[in-house]
Amino acid sequence: MSNDPRRFLRYLEAERSASLLYRALAETVEGDRREALLELADIEDEHAAHWVDKLNEHGIPVPPPPTTLDTSNAALVARARGAGFADVLRQLEVAEGADAGMYDDEPEAPASMSEDEREHVEVFQSMRSSLETPGAPVTTRPRPSSTTPGYPGAGESWHRGDRTGSTRAAVFGVSDGLVSNTALVMGFAGASTSNSTVLFAGLAGLLAGAFSMAAGEYVSVASQRDLFRREIDIEATELREKPQEEQKELELIYRAKGLDRTSAAAVAAQIMADPKTALDTLAREELGLDPSELGSPVRVAISSFVAFAIGASVVVIPYLFFMAPGASTTIPLVIAITLAVASMLLVGGIVGRLSGRGVVFSSLRQLLWGSGAALVTFVVGRLVGVSLG
Repeated sequence: MSNDPRRFLRYLEAERSASLLYRALAETVEGDRREALLELADIEDEHAAHWVDKLNEHGIPVPPPPTTLDTSNAALVARARGAGFADVLRQLEVAEGADAGMYDDEPEAPASMSEDEREHVEVFQSMRSSLETPGAPVTTRPRPSSTTPGYPGAGESWHRGDRTGSTRAAVFGVSDGLVSNTALVMGFAGASTSNSTVLFAGLAGLLAGAFSMAAGEYVSVASQRDLFRREIDIEATELREKPQEEQKELELIYRAKGLDRTSAAAVAAQIMADPKTALDTLAREELGLDPSELGSPVRVAISSFVAFAIGASVVVIPYLFFMAPGASTTIPLVIAITLAVASMLLVGGIVGRLSGRGVVFSSLRQLLWGSGAALVTFVVGRLVGVSLG
């Protein structure tokens, strides 16, 4: 960071330009979104006033404030007037995101100034969400719990997906186990005439894959949980040290989502009255986190292990019944293929149902990729077996 006080001129120009832009954009919308934009402009004016004071302290002449938009901002406002305000929200969000950390290393900028810049990003995210999804509940991210006041639909638990990771890990664990072990078993079946060899390979693949997936999921969820907890701890500190700023932020977000000034202020005040509820709500609104659903690494690891083992066992089980000397090698292979095809269709259908992509599409996609992998390894195994034999 340069010690040259003339850097304040750059900050002043950026704040004044942003204020002018928000006031111009406010003329393209009505109601509470207009009020929210004007409040953002007022905040930028406060920042500009801070840099004016700093320039005066160092005896640097303060340039007059601009009266017209620069070329890029004028084009943005023209687009908002022509195509609608929603058309420029994403660009505003990206631009604010790029500037969110501009004061992080600036010793002359109050801490609240950096927080204001980050809050602007959240306000634009809220605006875009409410415009893209009319009538959506007052939250852009995970739905709040029934303990959070002021949220429509908070008690509709049937609307909420799994956020702990257990269901996701289970479903995709079965899919991974099924596809990977089917391919492995088909490869050995193509290369070997011994059922015991195929069985051993299948069991080894089952155990290795299940432990690998469990370990990977545990580390992933544990790391993510630690990161989320740290972010929530930071939010808790901000809530203790600057409650008025946090309340103002909530009010701005709710107004950006369509609540009138009085209602937004009332909801924000009600939330801030209870520290626990306030932290819970701020975590959801600012961080997109549900403090009660950060995920359990142990549960996800166990779920992944069991799920992978279930999927991987489908093609292994038939070989358990054909271990006697002279037993057919074709019958267990046919049974294994039949079970694998049926299981792939079933798992694909479940994934499609959960993802909303369609049962038939997901089932056929699962079958295509799974059978393709199995066919390739079977052919390779047969070629290797013939060459070695």
